[in-house]
Amino acid sequence: MSDDLIRGFLDAIPQPALLIDQSERMIGANSSAISLLGNAIVGRHFATILRQPQVIAAIEGCLHDRAPKSARHLSNDGAQDTSFDVTLRYVPGIGAVNGGAALLSFVDVTDREQASQMRRDFVANVSHELRTPLTALMGFIETLRGPARDDAKARDRFLDIMEGEANRMNRLVGDLLSLNRVESEERVRPKEDVDLNGRLASTIKTLEPLAAAQGTVLELYVPEEGITVKGDPDQLQQVFTNLVENAIKYGGDKVELRLHASERDPAVRAAAARIQVIDNGPGIDPVHLPRLTERFYRADSHRSREMGGTGLGLAIVKHIVNRHRGRMRVESHVGKGSVFTVILPLC
Repeated sequence: MSDDLIRGFLDAIPQPALLIDQSERMIGANSSAISLLGNAIVGRHFATILRQPQVIAAIEGCLHDRAPKSARHLSNDGAQDTSFDVTLRYVPGIGAVNGGAALLSFVDVTDREQASQMRRDFVANVSHELRTPLTALMGFIETLRGPARDDAKARDRFLDIMEGEANRMNRLVGDLLSLNRVESEERVRPKEDVDLNGRLASTIKTLEPLAAAQGTVLELYVPEEGITVKGDPDQLQQVFTNLVENAIKYGGDKVELRLHASERDPAVRAAAARIQVIDNGPGIDPVHLPRLTERFYRADSHRSREMGGTGLGLAIVKHIVNRHRGRMRVESHVGKGSVFTVILPLC
C-alpha cells in the first residue's frame, strides 16, 4: 500500500488513528493523531512517542499475536488531563516487506471519566452527609435506652438534638430531590409569565421571621412598574429564597434585595432583569468563589452545618438559573460583604 493510500485511509477515520508496522515504526498518522501526539511522528519508533507501558504492551502484543488489543492512553490538552480508549486491530499485507501493521484508533473518553468521577464523589458526599446525623441519632437512642432511661432532663435534651438531626436529614433529602428535579428539567425552557416584583415581595415576607431571629434588617427595592419574565414561578421563588436565606444566615445585620431591568445586559446579550442580594457581612475569601456552586462545597463547613445548611442550595440556584437561560454572578471581598446577582432575560 502506497504512502498516499495509507494517508488517505487514515484521514477517513474521524478519531485519531495511526499505523505501526513490524519494524515498530509509525508508517502513517492522520491529522487528529498528529494534533494529539505531536508533529513529525511518522517514521519514528512508537516507544519514543507512546511511552505508557500499557499502550506499549498492547502494540507489541498486537504485532506479535496479530489479535485485537485495547489500552488506555492518558494525556493532557493544556487545560486538563484527558483519557483515551485505544483500540488496536491488525492489518495484514502492509508496512515493511508487507509484513502487516497495527492500526490504533483513539476514542476520547474524558467526559465519560469526569462524569463517572462526579457520580462517585456525589455518592461519597451524600453518604457522608447522611452518616453524620445517623450516627448521632443511633448514639442518642442507645443512651436513652440505657443510662438516660429514667433521666427526664437528659431525655428532653437528647430528643431536641435528635429532632434537629432528623430535620437536617430531611432537608438534605428534600434538596437532593429538588436538585434532581431541576437537573431533569434543565433543557426545558419555562414559558409562564412571572411577576418578579411579587415574587421578591413574597420572599421577603416569608423570611422576615428568620431575619428577625437573626437580628437582620431586610430591605426591598423594586421599580414601580412591574417586571415580568418567562419562567417557572416556584423555581424562581426557590432561587430568591435560597439567596436571601444564605445572606441572612451568613451575612451581617442588613440584607438588600434589589431589582432593575436594562434594555441590553452584556451577560445575556439581550434585555434582562437583574436581581441582586446584597449583604454587609464578613464576605467570602476569593479562593472560594469559583467553587461556590459545586454540590456540597462550603466556604465555612462548620458554620454551614451549625446553620442547617446542606451544601446544595447554590448548586440548585445555578441549575435553575441555567434553565432560565440566565446567569449568576458573585462578588465578594473579605470584610466588605457579598453581592449575588441573578440575570434573567426578558425575552
